[in-house]
Amino acid sequence: MEEIVVSAPRRSLRPRMGSVTLAVLTAVYILVVANQTFWAKAFGYLSSTPAAFVGFVIGIAAITVAAMVTLSAKYVIKPALIFFIMVAVVSSWFTDQFGVIIDKEMIRNAAVTTQAESAHLMTPAFLFHIFFAGMVPSLFILWVKVVHKPVVRKFLWNTAVVIPCVAVFVAVGLGFSQTYASVGRLHKDIMLTLNPFLPIGSVARFVFASEEDRNIVRRPLGTDAHQRSASTTGKPRVTIIVAGETGRAQNFSLGGYPRETNPEMKARGVVYFSNATSCGTATAVSLPCMYSVYPRQKYTHRKGLETDNLMDILGHAKVQVEWWDNDTGSYGVANRIPYRFLPDAADPRFCTDGECLDTVLLDKLDDWLSNVKSDSVLVLHQLGSHGPAYYRRYPDDFRRFTPDCRTAEFGACKPEEIVNAYDNTILFTDHVVAKVIDALKEHEGAISANMLYISDHGESLGENGLYLHGAPYIIAPAEQIRVPIIAWLSPDFSAASRIDAACLAANAAEPASHDNVFHSVLGLLDIATSVYDAKLDLFAGCRKTGDTVAQAASSG
Repeated sequence: MEEIVVSAPRRSLRPRMGSVTLAVLTAVYILVVANQTFWAKAFGYLSSTPAAFVGFVIGIAAITVAAMVTLSAKYVIKPALIFFIMVAVVSSWFTDQFGVIIDKEMIRNAAVTTQAESAHLMTPAFLFHIFFAGMVPSLFILWVKVVHKPVVRKFLWNTAVVIPCVAVFVAVGLGFSQTYASVGRLHKDIMLTLNPFLPIGSVARFVFASEEDRNIVRRPLGTDAHQRSASTTGKPRVTIIVAGETGRAQNFSLGGYPRETNPEMKARGVVYFSNATSCGTATAVSLPCMYSVYPRQKYTHRKGLETDNLMDILGHAKVQVEWWDNDTGSYGVANRIPYRFLPDAADPRFCTDGECLDTVLLDKLDDWLSNVKSDSVLVLHQLGSHGPAYYRRYPDDFRRFTPDCRTAEFGACKPEEIVNAYDNTILFTDHVVAKVIDALKEHEGAISANMLYISDHGESLGENGLYLHGAPYIIAPAEQIRVPIIAWLSPDFSAASRIDAACLAANAAEPASHDNVFHSVLGLLDIATSVYDAKLDLFAGCRKTGDTVAQAASSG
């Protein structure tokens, strides 16, 4: 009789793990690996009350476990846990390396980032971090065989874990409520770096807001705008607005910075408004806000979209308006005026890898000025000092402050090298703005001109462990909200507009902000409209006679 051999089943090399066990391990991994900044802040803010800190750790761990276990259903658990890990790991890189808080406005800013700008963030260290901290544990989750209980038992088992965890979270919160409330009032950022929950919530808020924005109907504003009279010089009035990028006031020598970062503008006799602040800490907020009629406290992204801005009102007044962009776009401000995105031309004299030096803004300026026939406004939107790749914002001729950081990976540079690179960007901006003034001077026989430079926001260069920009305004450091506002008026423009240059210089230390831009430009071009507010016009108080735009506006 033939012998029947029954072989033993092959044992799988894949580890087996219960769904709750895997969820708990993932929660612990995320809290330990991807929340270093969060725990450092929490310890710093709660170290004076050790029991409250321990309770805080227990409470956050409990609610994180509850969230992971809730999603440990069959077919859901692996993609959900991998998603949480990857979001947490990517977010933690920016919070740990740069101190970035990933709120809704940061997501909005990231959504319009150019490919070239994004490439600067994809450093070898970043990719190394993503692979080992994100991909490796994700591959382990894919490899492991998850053991699930029958549906009813699984529901009961998961509930038996989730409910006590939520109870612990609530008990800790109530037990130390007075301490947590006090710390929360003093340190509003305590929960703003918790990964992955804050970034996921921020994305959700951004998506919902974007869907609502699709239904916006723009409301006309300032349709009564008109120029009171032609220029008394008989020449077209020309205003060039240089919209700066990431220029912080602390590093402008015009404002007292000990390094000479503004030698060329200083030589041209500009007026420097030394006590100015921005509307936001990121371009996506500040740029549309500064051209909006709304002051910072009343401005919202939705209001900016649904209301005519300064460019529109200039158009209502029959002023010729144009926008040249060397940054990431106008964020809706230039939607209804002629617009040029200069990097598209990829001019090899100025541009490499999708980005251009700001001298590209000067290339066609002389031709444009030669063809001005009526009152006109030209906006030049700089790439300026946008980080972290500061070294790419200036040519070798402007490497005055050395050694300068020659990488977008700040961890590879000393703090002073980062500052040197940033200061070189300010030196180059000084040159670009000075050349704009020179171009206006060269055409002063045919035009009556003025120039405004306004940076959109500032920048952190390592102060308090922060780099770059984009902090929520309520907790933003001065480095991110103090910005330079600079004006230059040709002699015949000052005379025709009756603006007292000495008065302007004397008042330049008074508080100013992006709130002033809308009304100051209208005033410079002698535009009367019901939405003009002389109190917010930086130049109104220095007009020599009573024949002012403010009077015209108030009289009807």
